[in-house]
Amino acid sequence: MAGVVYIPWYATVARHDELAEDICEMAPVVLRYGATKYAVHRSRDDRYKITQMAWFEAKSDWYRYWDGPEMIEFRASHSRRYQIPVVYVWHDELTVGELVTAEQPVSAA
Repeated sequence: MAGVVYIPWYATVARHDELAEDICEMAPVVLRYGATKYAVHRSRDDRYKITQMAWFEAKSDWYRYWDGPEMIEFRASHSRRYQIPVVYVWHDELTVGELVTAEQPVSAA
């Protein structure tokens, strides 16, 4: 079943800007592992809270990404910039909708 993984990063003191930037740079790598979409959000109320999301058709693809060489290296080289542990959560996607505006191209089904 398709799902979305939420990865709640929490930056250490005075490192939130660098961590947010680095997560944004690393986020597209998830597409190499079968993700269909990704997003990175940052809280306006708590600038240290950064949420990375990735949508997958199969949970096994998520594990290939999280345990892959890029993410292992990322977590190791950035470990001083975020609080450990990082506890990700898989959510089954039950339904989804989107408002299409005139500026957005509509693909043929």
